[in-house]
Amino acid sequence: MALTLLLRRATSAAVPLVTRAVRPSRTVHTAISTVGKCAFSRELNRRTFVPFQRFSTATAKKSSSDESLIQVLESEIVCAEEDRSAEQVDVPDGFPFEVQDTPGERTVCLTRKYQDEIINVNVDLPNALDQPEHDDEDEGEESQTSVPMVVSVSKGNGVCLEFGITASPDQISVDSLSVKKPEASEDELAYEGPDYSDLDENLQKAFEKYLEIRGITTYTTNFMLSYMKDKDNREYLQWLRELKNFVAK
Repeated sequence: MALTLLLRRATSAAVPLVTRAVRPSRTVHTAISTVGKCAFSRELNRRTFVPFQRFSTATAKKSSSDESLIQVLESEIVCAEEDRSAEQVDVPDGFPFEVQDTPGERTVCLTRKYQDEIINVNVDLPNALDQPEHDDEDEGEESQTSVPMVVSVSKGNGVCLEFGITASPDQISVDSLSVKKPEASEDELAYEGPDYSDLDENLQKAFEKYLEIRGITTYTTNFMLSYMKDKDNREYLQWLRELKNFVAK
C-alpha cells in the first residue's frame, strides 16, 4: 500500500515537469516558424525585384535603339523631301494620254482612244541603264535611266497587239510583239511569233511608225521618264513615313 502511494506521488510530481519541458519546445517551434516566414518573404521579394530590374533595363535599351532608328528615318525623310521638291513633275496640258496613278503601286497606266482603238500603256518604275566605261572627265555625268512600258492596242473584239518597250531619253526600243486573244487560256502554249529583233528591218520601222501615230513618241516617253522618277521619289518618301510611324508607335 505504501509502495503504491509512493509511485502515485512520483508520477504526479513528474507530470508538471513533462508539461514544462514540452511548452518551451512549442515556443521555439513557433519562433522558428515566424523567422522562416520573414526570411521567405524577404527572399521572395528579392527574387521578384531582380527580374523587374533586368526587364526595365532591357526596355530602356530597346527604347534607346528605337529612338536612334527614328532619328535616322527622320533624317532620310528630310533628304527625300528635298529630292521630291527638286524633281516634282506635273502632267502638262495637251498630254495625249490620261494618267492613272494609284499611290502605293509601282506602275502608272496611260489610256487614250485613237479612232476605234483603245490604247493602254503600263509604265513601270525606272531602271538604271548599263553605261559604258567613261574617261575621268566624264565621271561627273549622271547615269541614264530607262522606263519599261507595255503598250496594248485593242479593238472591240478584245484581240490586242501588245508591245514590250524600253524608253530611254534618246530612243524608244521595241523589245517584243505579240497578239493577245481574250479566249486564250494561260495553260495553252500559243505561238508568240519570232523575236522582234529578228523581224525584217522594214517591218520593224513600220511598227515603230504605227506606235508613233498612236502617241508613243519621244515626247511621251521622255515625260514619263521624268514622271516615273518623281513617282519613285514619292513612293520612297511614303515608305519611309510608314516605317517611322510603325517604329514610333
